[in-house]
Amino acid sequence: MAGEKRRGQEQPFRFTVLGPVRAWRDEEQLSTGSPQQKALLAALLLRGGRTATAPELVDAVWGEDPPEAAVSALRTYASRLRKAFAPHSDVLVSESGGYAVQVGTGALDTEVAESLAAEAEKARNSGDAVRARELIGQALALWDGEPLANVPGPYADTQRTRLSEWRLVLIETGLDLDLELGHHMDVVSELTALTATHPLRERLRELLMLALYRSGRQAEALAVYKDTRELLAEDLGVDPCAELSELHQRILQADAELAAPVDARASGGLVFVRPAQLPATVADFTGRVSFVKELSDQLATAEGHVMAVSAVAGIGGVGKTTLAVHVAHAARHNFPDGQLYVDLQGAGPVPAEPEAVLGAFLRALGVPDTAIPDGVEERAALYRSTLDNRRVLTLLDNARDAAQVRPLLPGTEGCAALITSRIRMVDLESAHLVDLDVMSPEEALVLFTRIVGEERVAAERDAAMDVVAACGFLPLAIRIAASRLAARRTWTVTTLAHKLGNERRRLDELRAGDLAVRATFQLGYGQLEPQQARAFRLLGLADGPDISLAAAAAVLGMDPFDTEELLEALVDTSLLESAAPGRYRYHDLVRLYARDCAERDQSVADGEAAMSRLLDFYLATAARVYALERPGDRLVDHLSPTEQAGLDFAHQDAALDWLFTESDCLLACAQQSASSTRLRRAADLLAAAVDLAESGANSARFEAVASAISKAADAAGDPYAGGRARFLLAKVLELANRLNEADAEAQRALMLGNAAEDRVPVGRALTERGIVALGQKRFGDAETHFLQAIETYRAMHDAPCEASALCGLSRVYVEMGRTANAVELARQGTEIYASLGRTLRLANGKYSLGLALAGADQPAQALEEFSEALALFRESRQPLWEAMAHQRLAEVRLALDNSASAAQHAEQALALRGFGGEWRRAIVLTLLGKALMNLGQGGRAQACWREALSLHERLGASEADEVRELLAPTVAA
Repeated sequence: MAGEKRRGQEQPFRFTVLGPVRAWRDEEQLSTGSPQQKALLAALLLRGGRTATAPELVDAVWGEDPPEAAVSALRTYASRLRKAFAPHSDVLVSESGGYAVQVGTGALDTEVAESLAAEAEKARNSGDAVRARELIGQALALWDGEPLANVPGPYADTQRTRLSEWRLVLIETGLDLDLELGHHMDVVSELTALTATHPLRERLRELLMLALYRSGRQAEALAVYKDTRELLAEDLGVDPCAELSELHQRILQADAELAAPVDARASGGLVFVRPAQLPATVADFTGRVSFVKELSDQLATAEGHVMAVSAVAGIGGVGKTTLAVHVAHAARHNFPDGQLYVDLQGAGPVPAEPEAVLGAFLRALGVPDTAIPDGVEERAALYRSTLDNRRVLTLLDNARDAAQVRPLLPGTEGCAALITSRIRMVDLESAHLVDLDVMSPEEALVLFTRIVGEERVAAERDAAMDVVAACGFLPLAIRIAASRLAARRTWTVTTLAHKLGNERRRLDELRAGDLAVRATFQLGYGQLEPQQARAFRLLGLADGPDISLAAAAAVLGMDPFDTEELLEALVDTSLLESAAPGRYRYHDLVRLYARDCAERDQSVADGEAAMSRLLDFYLATAARVYALERPGDRLVDHLSPTEQAGLDFAHQDAALDWLFTESDCLLACAQQSASSTRLRRAADLLAAAVDLAESGANSARFEAVASAISKAADAAGDPYAGGRARFLLAKVLELANRLNEADAEAQRALMLGNAAEDRVPVGRALTERGIVALGQKRFGDAETHFLQAIETYRAMHDAPCEASALCGLSRVYVEMGRTANAVELARQGTEIYASLGRTLRLANGKYSLGLALAGADQPAQALEEFSEALALFRESRQPLWEAMAHQRLAEVRLALDNSASAAQHAEQALALRGFGGEWRRAIVLTLLGKALMNLGQGGRAQACWREALSLHERLGASEADEVRELLAPTVAA
């Protein structure tokens, strides 16, 4: 037929029915007429090009009670549609006394959605769950509200129900895929809202139970089943379906297969990440034949029913890492599910924390950040569950001791761990211990020859043997010496041997680990050019895990181009590592040696000047970030002057990228500077980097540094540094809800600030005391503190901080019932912030205004302010405040009797795990329980309250009384 032929032709039309019935010709939206005309168009579109007779269309549009002129009306509607489609009016054709719409393939949104859903199913069946989830998301994005919106007629009613049901099926499929991909914490909020809207839909309940269980909320998961069973019995007189009952039993039994996404080989659908983190093996690996065989044989035992653990011990530079990496690469085929690697920095002053390592491993295995719990034990349990039924090799390099290693062991058959350490791990249970000694003379000579070249060594074999003997047959020393010789074509092997003949440079017989390592590094250091040696010494003075090129340039007092040349030269000699483009780091033992060299070869004044330049660089750059985030804030005008320039940023995102990337190095610099004449600038650096505390991401480290600077200031009798460090310490303690401690620190800051005549800590300490008093319900004290803060900031002409105090006072007046005053003060503060631009401070203002409006019984306006604050907190990367905004939105939604939305916001606050501490988690759990109780999910509500009560009782929080009252009726029952 002509119409069928047309469906395969290219046409400019697009039509939608997954929302309002609309038509486009290219980018022009066309008029589709009255509701009845839309009903006719929809009926034709959804027939897929097939002809509908006039009686069928009359029934579709009007049902059993059509008007007398129904057929005539159809002709009119058809004529109007043809005019709208002109010059392609033949899209609507008359055939056999009826009509048909013939459009190109993919012109109708339902066809596109069907195609995407089919592609998603194929992707899932082929093992690509990530792609399947993307396609389902694209299909769901085609819905634009209610299908066939405002279209009358029985046909539209039937199709509306069908399309709505189909959307729910797609949502369930997408959520199921989310769970397969390990996003269980992310979907709890959406599932909570969906189960509230569709309480009898058991598949949604099943997915919610599984998401809660995998998020460590077993009691709530079981409560969902209890609520579902009671609801089904009451409303329908039936029991839960078999799938739901089976899941309930598996949760009760703590079925290990439920704890983490199922392996792809078992399900045929999930693709999990296969990490390949092993460092590159060296091309000139030499000798160690017996050790390679011994370790390879041991790793092969993992194919049986045990976890293979081997620990290689030896002094620094003996080649432990090189051997382990070589063996691990050779054994990769035995571990098809991946290889993990970490440098545990055990020989350094700050070994890697097992909790942080486990977090990195879980992310490498595909576990999203939101699903990673806090605490070593919880992370280790999830790590073992994730590795269950997989074959993964874990290389734990440079371990400090067995205690550091134990949480990182896979613990499941088929997996293996290979460990290197400077100590013999005799206390590591079931480990196969290997002691690695220096190379034999023959092996040492082969390694030297492979690096230098056969021709040069063959002509001077005796001299070459003298060189490797002078190196003590230590692989690292041999590699350094050989590399230097290979890079100098004018040198002979004899030349190098003579250079090493000097006993001060020659490696002697090994006597102790540290002494041997020092001698090894002396060989490379002694051959550096003066500028290279200076860079090696000075860069080693800086604490922190690594250093950026810009920071290194500041340390050396050179431009970045020349600095990069020096650093790359040090990388070539193996005395420095290139951690990433533009970033450098020392091996921990090399750093210690560099500091020894600085102590021996560098004047104290030069070292102090280098560290002063580094501190200046961080302070100047952090101040620019602060100014971008908080325009108009006068703190930057009251910071110590710097002689070293900082970085400039084109936009706020780049500034925040720098701050959070450099957080560890910046805080290390501040702490290192606390015990020096740089104490005041260290305190100012911490003040400029306060975003690290407010975000919640670096709170613990920030607190430790603030405490160290405070103590150093006390010891030095410096009220300036002490006042600034103490108000920052008060800030981080207040954010953690440790209010008594925060108030004590704020009082000290106030006293020290007055003693130093420094108004910066005075104003901020008064603000913190106001926040603390508000939290402790001492409203009179809070009012006094905020009023004094406002007066201080006005004297400083610091409008943003004045706005902060105004917003704080607004919150006090909300609690005192003076809501009109509260709203007015919050508006004043927000207007000040708004005049300075779209910033984090504006988010704080809108948050406070939302609180005031909620207290003044203006919930609609409060929701608007909280929503805008939430968006701004996200832009500023403040997850702690983001969670608090979700909490406030949940409170307002609950007050408006929109419990489903309240529960969703509460779940989103909980999903930002780790931000706000246990007290805030308990507050949100209480709120979530109230919303769930209103939704008829009493069992799950009680589970939330029991967890909240446990947290409050452990913290000794007064909020425990409210939770006990909520639980009292259930206890009595």
